[in-house]
Amino acid sequence: MTIETLPNKHRKRDYEVELEALEFTSLCPLTGAPDFGTLTIRYVPGEALVELKSLRDYLTSFRQRQILQEEVVNELLDEIVSSAAPRFCEVEGYFNVRGGIETRVRARMGENPLDD
Repeated sequence: MTIETLPNKHRKRDYEVELEALEFTSLCPLTGAPDFGTLTIRYVPGEALVELKSLRDYLTSFRQRQILQEEVVNELLDEIVSSAAPRFCEVEGYFNVRGGIETRVRARMGENPLDD
């Protein structure tokens, strides 16, 4: 499954888009227990924008997948970069406490042109 895109009508301007998936779910490959969390995507689009319905469908496909939290974040980043070719992209996963441990994972590609 891939994330679809739409043309960016403002491609000559740098601006940041932030998307938040508040109800992300996948399965731990070691225990089979569900992992719940929030995924935040920040990107500066180039020629394309991430199409939200296909993003939702892509994220929903993880519900029955056994995958490490770190792999979720990196795989999502790779898919967005491959599909939309943004100027900058960052994906952060904030996963609910499991076994007394809270996990945050952040991966990025490129430099944000809007950072001072």
